[in-house]
Amino acid sequence: MNTNDPVRGLLTRWREDPSGTYRTWFLWEERLKNFRSIRRGISAVVAEIEADKFGNVYKGSSLETVVGSIAEQRQIFRGADHAFLWKPKLRIPDIYENRPNQIAFARFLNTCACCAGEEDQVIGAIQNLDRAAIKGLGPAAANLLYFLHPTVVPPFNTAIVNGYNAVTGAKVKLGKWDEYLAMRRGILELNTKYRDLLSNDLGAMGGVLFDVGSGRYPPPPRESDEAAMAQWEKDLAQIRVESEHANRAIQASREEDRTHTEIQGWLRDLGIALGFGVWVASNDRGRPYGNGHLADGCLDCLSEPLENSPAADTIRLIDVLWIEAGTGRVAAAFEVEHTTSICSGIVRMLDLALGLGQAGRSLFLVAPDARESDVREQLKRPAFSRVIDLDVRFISYGELGKHRDAISRFGQGMKPIEAIARRL
Repeated sequence: MNTNDPVRGLLTRWREDPSGTYRTWFLWEERLKNFRSIRRGISAVVAEIEADKFGNVYKGSSLETVVGSIAEQRQIFRGADHAFLWKPKLRIPDIYENRPNQIAFARFLNTCACCAGEEDQVIGAIQNLDRAAIKGLGPAAANLLYFLHPTVVPPFNTAIVNGYNAVTGAKVKLGKWDEYLAMRRGILELNTKYRDLLSNDLGAMGGVLFDVGSGRYPPPPRESDEAAMAQWEKDLAQIRVESEHANRAIQASREEDRTHTEIQGWLRDLGIALGFGVWVASNDRGRPYGNGHLADGCLDCLSEPLENSPAADTIRLIDVLWIEAGTGRVAAAFEVEHTTSICSGIVRMLDLALGLGQAGRSLFLVAPDARESDVREQLKRPAFSRVIDLDVRFISYGELGKHRDAISRFGQGMKPIEAIARRL
């Protein structure tokens, strides 16, 4: 422990903690997948507002889909949707009934989405939104900007503010953009000072502040007090013991479960056996599988129609695609939902189906047997009403494991995989 710089000591311990947000969220591959989906979702929100098709309710809106993809990252963003929920008694946030406010919100998002991350443009967009004085629309909107420009805009919630105040001694208040911008400046200074332990992605700094603000870690003493320092080190040591116990439980659970990668591997092998070209998610290609890697035997690039699609960046992140050899069209798309919410996977499938006119293609959610009821419940959300038209189907791990050898040996085309799938 670095007693001369307790913040450095805290960051070192945080990076090592298997249950802290550095390992459970910041290094989590689903977080990286969500960036592109959320960016495309923000563009959809802007387009709907500009076309005056946004509607006057949050439920079922394009904004709910985007914010849902953020809120499903429960390690740090649990409850992120609360700020956007319509409060009828207060009539906030006032972007559902007030057309000028909708337009101001769309301009704010569009300016940030279209710029290349120039700090002055992003800050200028925030200041313009602040001047619009939209009732109930405060710095919680910064979480949308984080997924557009993670090196410029830090994430925001109550725990992060509490953590920042505890670490720095500041008195940042919730709900005001000027307070958020002041905190952002302080976060940038901390990030620069401890850059070797953090990242240019400000989510890392947001994560450690969240863990302090939520009570996982005690804040480091800000004054040279030997007794306070000793107590703080004792508290951190206890956190480490608790984390090691939790990590052992997590590892035991993982040994009992089939992994996301294993299921992707099964689908890869089935697709190849059935004569399809196979694509696995671009950020999963290097994962070890069997005696090689998950991308072994797969396509090196997407077919020309897919590469030229506006949704290409999102399509590349779909867990497994089976591609028709002659046409380059998608024969089947699979999203493996091992433990996470289905929101981001569904958004990627919507991009594929609606962006390429692929409705009627075979779209599958693959998940543990026990998750079928959970998947069905999530699909009842108004935001996913269009999914029903896409005829997305469910394949359980159990059915896939039971029949995969026979399908590989005797199957042809899509009929065998469709036979073990259930309609949602």
